[in-house]
Formats: sequence, C-alpha cells, structure tokens
Amino acid sequence: MIQSRLINNAEYGLAEREKLSASILASNSTPHVLLATCNRTEVYWGEGEVPENIVKHLYRVASGLESSLIGERAIQGQLKLAYAEASARYRLPSSLHRLFQSAMYTGKRVRTETKIAEGAVSHSQVTVDILKHRKIDLKHKIISIIGVNKLTEDILKFLALRGAVNVFMSNRNLEKVKSVAARYNCTAMSFDNKRSMLEFTDILVCATSAPHTVIGAEDIPEDKEMLVFDLAFPRDVDENVKNRKNVELLDLEDIERFAKENISLRKNEIHKAEQIIDEEIARFYKWTSYVNETVLI
Repeated sequence: MIQSRLINNAEYGLAEREKLSASILASNSTPHVLLATCNRTEVYWGEGEVPENIVKHLYRVASGLESSLIGERAIQGQLKLAYAEASARYRLPSSLHRLFQSAMYTGKRVRTETKIAEGAVSHSQVTVDILKHRKIDLKHKIISIIGVNKLTEDILKFLALRGAVNVFMSNRNLEKVKSVAARYNCTAMSFDNKRSMLEFTDILVCATSAPHTVIGAEDIPEDKEMLVFDLAFPRDVDENVKNRKNVELLDLEDIERFAKENISLRKNEIHKAEQIIDEEIARFYKWTSYVNETVLI
C-alpha cells in the first residue's frame, strides 16, 4: 500500500518548520518521492493500493489548493522536479508513478479550466508589491540579491519594471551569477565580498538553497539602515538581525501574511477546482480497477 508522511508547514512557525523538515528525511534504501518546499515536507513510498486520502491530498497540492498562497504556480514545477528526481534515483512502483503523473495532470486541468491562478501571487511578486505598497523609490535605492534561481530571476524582472537601476547579485557560483546578471543588466558580485556589498545595500533579498544561514548580524554594518527580505527555507538570514534597530527583516511568514490580504478571486474558484479533483480521483480508481482486473485475467 502507498503510504505518506506529511508536514503542513502552515501549521507551524518558521523555526518549527525548519526542525520538522530536517526530521522527516526518508531512508535512501527505500524508493520514495520527497516533496520539500517552504510550505510542506512530504514523503510518499510503498506500492499497490493508494488510499483515497493520499490521492486527494496530492491532487490538491498539485492544484495549488494547499499552498499558503492559494493558486500559486511554483508548486507544479516543484512537484514535477521531485517526481523526476525520484524516478531517476529509484525504480518506483507503477502505482507511485501513476499517482504523481495523474496529480500533475490534475493540477494542469485546474489551472487551465479555472481562474484559480488568475492574479495569483508568488513570493517574488509579493516582495516587490511590498516595496510598491511602501512607496519606496527603487530608482534611488541600492538593491542586492543573494541566490540564483527562478524566484530571484522573477524578482529581477519585477524590479526592472518598477524602475530599479542599481541592482547587485551574488551567489557562491560567481560564473552563474555573471550569466544571469548580464541578462538583467545588474552587477555580479563575489559571495566572498558579501560584507563589502552589504555596506552600500539599502534593500537585501536572500533566496538561496543553503541548508544554513548565509547572512549573520555581524555581516551588516552596525549603523546601516536596511530592509531585508529572507525568502529562503530554511532561512538565509540569522534571526538575530531583527535585533538591529536600523534593520527590518521580513521572512516567509511576513510575506505570506501580506499576500493573504488579497486572495478573494482565487477563493471563488476553489469549488470549481475541487470538482475537477473529484473527477480525476474517480478516473484514477477506474484505472486502478482496470489494472487489477487485467492482472487477475
């Protein structure tokens, strides 16, 4: 029987999320799919029958209904990547293959046939919206971004649209930074020079995949005024930075709190999405019955 272990990170504070995420790691000897995002940490393993509660949950995840930002699109790619990595690493049972393939199909149907993702926000867009909400003139601010990935590239696009011109980018892989910086007309900086970069930074955005903090309180000059967005999970910025009187630190919880204030349109589409999920659950078990009958014959 297919089994799962799920942690809904929304039920916990950010510090608790980090501890729980580290505790749920599955045995490498057991074929499994590990889905780990800022919103959830889930492991699926086993073979044979798939309980309906597992099917329904994964379909809802793929459709964006279990995300902190309802309807967000990133989960679709994260689910696809988790499944691809597991398929490359293990010989997964056919029922596990079918479960994830059908979940991705269901998520695609929901996004195509409903408006669940219309006007949907992402952590990157919300970050820039907060800057806009505060009426910060980005043309006269120095912005530094640490981390190279889709999230930070999306932020670069948003910043360009908002008129930002003084943008620096850093990562441990300098060549990777240079490639991205060239596309978005920003300046690449070596991660080894992060303290020098922070001396002139007004707005800092961190979003790396590091398993530990990359910015400590000692990295920021004592009297420096700075607005810091920590979009990483686990966190990139030491929480002690919040103790600096001139530094404002916003983490994922703060970002999600701001975003939840404007999700009424997507909530109206939830019922339509759930109808599609029910249709696909019925289709999944119809396939299961067919496979079982074929095996018996």
